[in-house]
Amino acid sequence: MDNRERHPLAIARAALGMSGDQMARAIRAAAAREGMRSGVDRQRVHKWEQGAKPNPDSQRYIAQVLGVPIETAAPDEWPNWVPISDRGVVPLGHANTVPALREALNTMDRRTLLTAIPGSALALLASNWADTDAVALARAQPRPGATIGEEVVTLLEETSARLNALATEQRQHISPLYDAHLTRVTDLIDEQRYSRSLGVRLHRLAASLSQTIGWIRFDHGQHGAASRYWIAGLHNAHAGNDRDMGAALLSDLAYQASWRDDPTAAVGILTKALTRTTHPAASSLLHLRLARAQAALGEHRATLHSLNSAERLLDTGGAGDIPAWCSWYSPADLAVDAGRCLLDLGDTTQAHSLIAEGQALLPASRDKTRGIFLAYRAQGHLSRREPEAAAADALEALHLAERIGAPRCVQLVRDLIPAFTPYRTVQGVPELLLAVA
Repeated sequence: MDNRERHPLAIARAALGMSGDQMARAIRAAAAREGMRSGVDRQRVHKWEQGAKPNPDSQRYIAQVLGVPIETAAPDEWPNWVPISDRGVVPLGHANTVPALREALNTMDRRTLLTAIPGSALALLASNWADTDAVALARAQPRPGATIGEEVVTLLEETSARLNALATEQRQHISPLYDAHLTRVTDLIDEQRYSRSLGVRLHRLAASLSQTIGWIRFDHGQHGAASRYWIAGLHNAHAGNDRDMGAALLSDLAYQASWRDDPTAAVGILTKALTRTTHPAASSLLHLRLARAQAALGEHRATLHSLNSAERLLDTGGAGDIPAWCSWYSPADLAVDAGRCLLDLGDTTQAHSLIAEGQALLPASRDKTRGIFLAYRAQGHLSRREPEAAAADALEALHLAERIGAPRCVQLVRDLIPAFTPYRTVQGVPELLLAVA
């Protein structure tokens, strides 16, 4: 059915991935947070979507569910204040932490897997995040019934840590375990049988798992799914009052935008994310990703400023308190990405030197990153008209990526192939062309 034939509330509910029952339950939860009771059920939601007008209190609760500022939800303007959007971005709000997770977990059809969310929608989400204080958990007391004990949450956290500790080439064998683990965490959050402190830990765990699964999807080219997992993680980092994790998830969305040739969206997202980071290492990584987007736009002065900020901040933070999500970040990453920036800006000599420096600093355990670095170095050799060295690096990157199951790195090499066309007879190039055929 065309959106113009549907009620705005039905469109907004579909964008959240909510059934009528789920919408009604979220509205009742919003009322409970104000110490009130609501009798809204699925039938009432259906009547609203058929043209009935909710009373002012119900409209206030609906606004909370949809993540709409209360002051804009004027009762006399119903339903014009309801956001008409089915672009896949679940609006920020406490009632939407579980719906955002469900939407990510239920993203299965191939069209959705491949379709990334528009950069403009992500930039708006980043702006809302930057301008909104972390939401309080809905319940100080758990729902009636058997409550979740600390030992259960600790076990879930330890299991997640063990999964995340696996090398990239091993993760490809157990990808379904990540989904199952997040599904169970989501179910526990939805049941709301936990204390406030354990609720914070569950939301933060959901954010961390969503980030990991998002990267697994991204590495396999499933961009729509990746962005939905990162958005779900953002919701739960917000609920868990973890600003740095929220900024990390926004920076992942920005990295994806840059990867998909939308550096303008990446700059907009990162600029908002940087306003609320707290740890210097987190800020450093975001400045580095901002530099990558600025370099792609040809903004020389802004790129150098961001690179200088990234270097200064990386030297500031103590090693012991770095957030787990950026514990891998090192001078090797800074050097290579700085080189990649300079490559985009046309400074091939300095770029090649920095990429080589970073390659030498990279720990042996980070094979996926090594493959990406090799592809960058191959591009640097090509820009210097050194096809033999470029072919050697590209072929090594290709074999490494195929071994560890990293399709994104394979695609990096494939994207370089047209540049090898003038060098078909140069040593190593025929072997590379055959390998990617």
